[in-house]
Amino acid sequence: MTGAPALPAPKGPLAVLTVTRDNHAGLLATHTSLRGQSVDDCVWLVADGGSTDGTADWLAAQSDAQSNLVWWRSAPDGGPYGGMNHALDAACALGCGHALFLNAGDQLAEADTLARLLDAIRQAPDAALLYGDALESMGDGRILLKVARTHKRAALGMFTHHQAMIYRIGAVRDLRFDPSYEIAADYAFTLATMTRGPIARLPFPVCLFAAGGLSQQKIMQGRREQARVRRAFFGHGRLRESLLSASQWAASALRRHVPAVYEFYRFRKSERFFLS
Repeated sequence: MTGAPALPAPKGPLAVLTVTRDNHAGLLATHTSLRGQSVDDCVWLVADGGSTDGTADWLAAQSDAQSNLVWWRSAPDGGPYGGMNHALDAACALGCGHALFLNAGDQLAEADTLARLLDAIRQAPDAALLYGDALESMGDGRILLKVARTHKRAALGMFTHHQAMIYRIGAVRDLRFDPSYEIAADYAFTLATMTRGPIARLPFPVCLFAAGGLSQQKIMQGRREQARVRRAFFGHGRLRESLLSASQWAASALRRHVPAVYEFYRFRKSERFFLS
């Protein structure tokens, strides 16, 4: 099942691309976040992997007067990256300028985040990639700021959450997410994008990350896939990957067994953000 409101052209330079499957509540949270922005200059594309929880009916009931939804699809897609490829295909066909992948349950960090993103795009129109910080819910009511690492250390892994990255569609028009990766296709896609033009660091958080996704459920598989990506892009050998694996294991052990120490080094308090 597919459908879309009959809009003549995208509104604004940014397309928010959302993938979902049987997460109607998460999709509504993402929609509410977009509707709560201080400006309205974006379009929304949703790729649903064939939900059975009423998601398709809800999408069909949307209209351009109620939502910025300009395209949606509800059908099996092979997983999140298949859905992301479908949504990116649609954004290309619509002539959208930039893409932000905000999965169901993820939200924009603040009410003025969209306005700040649009301003950043205007200031760096040639950037192939723009990225910022992320907020994370700690599961106990706290929301902390996870500061992005520099993209210059991309060989160590993803330097911020994928939901805090904006891709210029002209730079990635011929790129797609590799479905042979279940966890790390976004890492490979981002590394490829970084070779397509300048990169801009945003001095603010972009998203509130919804915890519990595949990357957190299948940590070891994700690390193995990231190692494959690094071997392909950087030619890493066994020794370098062993050292990286050891450091990642240590960080995970610290977060699991001594979370207060991990949070002290990795997060900052974020009481100033409206979502906290």
